[in-house]
Amino acid sequence: MKKFDELLDIMSKLRAGCPWDKKQTFETLRYLTIEETYELSDAVINNDLDEIKKELGDLLLHIVFYSKIAEEKNAFTIDDVIEGISQKLISRHPHIFSDAKAENADQAQANWEAIKLKEKGRKSVLEGVPNSLPAMVKAYRIQEKARGVGFDWDNAHQVLEKVIEEFREMRNEVKANGSHERIEAEFGDLFFALINYARFIDVNPDDALERTNQRFIKRFNYLEQQTLQKRKSLHDMTLDEMNVYWEQAKANEKL
Repeated sequence: MKKFDELLDIMSKLRAGCPWDKKQTFETLRYLTIEETYELSDAVINNDLDEIKKELGDLLLHIVFYSKIAEEKNAFTIDDVIEGISQKLISRHPHIFSDAKAENADQAQANWEAIKLKEKGRKSVLEGVPNSLPAMVKAYRIQEKARGVGFDWDNAHQVLEKVIEEFREMRNEVKANGSHERIEAEFGDLFFALINYARFIDVNPDDALERTNQRFIKRFNYLEQQTLQKRKSLHDMTLDEMNVYWEQAKANEKL
């Protein structure tokens, strides 16, 4: 706890003496916190343990920062934050701290969702999904929430069949030259089904897509570099010519 106390002391001094830190509010920190969260996500995707450590430090700073501002408002302190999460963890894990049973992760999650629903007095299981979540993450969380109360497919094969069904419906709408709204709706249904299937085969769809993004960026950068070395311009090259370098980049990844 000594290091944590040192951090709290540093934060107090910054709020008292640094012009930038003194002017910060919940609102001004909000977008910075979102940025830090995405930077942590990048470090996790890249499996960069040193960067994960650094980004966790940045997020911890934000937690301390918010708590310091709240303390100045006589709203709550960092101790209140820690006590609150400790109590939540105990109450949401009765299979650890009480006599409830949870033989597997699904049962543990179901217990968590049931207790959460009761604690917050929510009328809907889905009320706890933030509106501002990115759409793919929101879809995944919606599906997890529904699963927690038993509303889910039985197996991955059923979900894959649903993916195929949704793809056919989307394709048929495009072939029939349907309205933009109908095509968009069918495309959304297909995405939702794919995310569902990813969940069933234990793949995080957001992580999977981001890794694909990173591979594309790496391959495209290679394409650009090779083009420059040959003193060519991408604008003047055919797709077949560009594909030569693209395939080289893919081959290099397998070495």
